[in-house]
Amino acid sequence: MGAPLLEVHDLHAGYGKAEVLSGLRLQAAEGSVVTVIGPNGAGKSTLLNALMGVLPARGRILHGGEDIAALTLEERVMRGIALVPEKRELFATMPVEDNLLLGGYRQMRLGRQDWQGEMARVYELFPRLKERRSQLAGTLSGGERQMLAIGRALMSRPALLMLDEPSLGLAPLVVKDIFRTIAQLRETGVTILLIEQNARAALEVADHGYVLETGEIALEGPAAALRDDPRVVETYLGAAGR
Repeated sequence: MGAPLLEVHDLHAGYGKAEVLSGLRLQAAEGSVVTVIGPNGAGKSTLLNALMGVLPARGRILHGGEDIAALTLEERVMRGIALVPEKRELFATMPVEDNLLLGGYRQMRLGRQDWQGEMARVYELFPRLKERRSQLAGTLSGGERQMLAIGRALMSRPALLMLDEPSLGLAPLVVKDIFRTIAQLRETGVTILLIEQNARAALEVADHGYVLETGEIALEGPAAALRDDPRVVETYLGAAGR
């Protein structure tokens, strides 16, 4: 595994005066999949929004060794950080291909001419999006919308891809497809920070895992070790696979 691409030290974030994350620390090695699991309300989405710059936060956030804590959301995007939010936030009245084009904004701003090659790669990863490229995003199925949200994020060719609950509300077969895609993405060298309620699926695909409980890291380690940890098994990997 490579050197850390992302390092987070003593991160505090929340909403107004309500602090959700208190002194959180984690890291993600370059080219790895790191997952953060935990109960609802533990602060998982707050973590991603703080790292993206959507929420104000205190602490150190190092990306490629540089502290980006003071950067705006757009500056973080331009540095190669992409977030696929839980609600996917697609442009429902625009066709699939136009949604993808908007994701290529960073590439165009950087003057890269090969953004069309990026679209070809997204279509290779998600053939169904190619079939539906002229269809309005709002008419897609839940699984197709998730594919489009991930594809749009990949159009910026991110170094760090953050996924917030990618399996939420999807049928089991579609969930398998999404996690297969996450495994494929690892092979391309992108670093993935995965927030996921489906702890079993997340730990199957991840290299390293963190358990977040009430705003603090309760447990961390190689994903394979966490899968066998009695506390994780009892709390998150019960018969329902949660």
